[in-house]
Amino acid sequence: MLAPERRKKIIQIINKQKQILVKNLSAELNVSEGTLRNDLKALEDMGMLERTHGGAVLPQARLPESAMSSRSNVNRAEKMAIGQAAVDFVQNGQCIILDASTTGLELVKNLMHFDSLTVVTNGLITAQELNRNPKINVIVIGGLLRSGSSNLEGLLGADLLSKVHADVFITSAHGFTEAEGLTVFDVYEAELKKLMAANAGKVIALLDHTKLGKKSTATFAETDQIDTIITDAGADPAFLQKIKSMVNVVIAE
Repeated sequence: MLAPERRKKIIQIINKQKQILVKNLSAELNVSEGTLRNDLKALEDMGMLERTHGGAVLPQARLPESAMSSRSNVNRAEKMAIGQAAVDFVQNGQCIILDASTTGLELVKNLMHFDSLTVVTNGLITAQELNRNPKINVIVIGGLLRSGSSNLEGLLGADLLSKVHADVFITSAHGFTEAEGLTVFDVYEAELKKLMAANAGKVIALLDHTKLGKKSTATFAETDQIDTIITDAGADPAFLQKIKSMVNVVIAE
């Protein structure tokens, strides 16, 4: 079995079982444990799994979404700081595109004092929260609602997005590297976010320190498309120094 076929099989198994042991996988695929450890390392670098002692598990971002609150509790303090810092990049009278990320929800909490704003989003919870302020016009992008999710996905909202000329697209990602830019696991999510980025004057990425230096399956914004990255104090200084010549970097305290 060639490496691409073997790794595809590994992904299928872990998606079904949520966790795997190298010992069991070796017997099932008739492959040495050493080879499998190399496979798991490669798949972890792609963001498809997280290695553990003796095996691997699905990363947090790929677990079924029983509720958005479970993800929002991960690096909560950092996300709150980033959301508060991001509000400085939003002005009254603007039209912004905001994705359905949990970090974006922290920004939403800081938009409640705005008295003239239009927000386009694919997040149902994001839209409901924004709707609490009657002075914010909320436009929801249509799409497929996955079971257990609060995010609308797919390109059914492409026609609507083509008519939107937003001042800024504020987004998060599963990973960011200098070479791959902003990446996510789902190729359909990536295609939707590509359209969001294309129809905004600026792209601002809200990335806690765990997202930096990691890559995932599909790119939705190249590094040269990103105007600003807002991260937290836990970010690797060497990595930030490397990208500062390419994008504006803000450290949320």
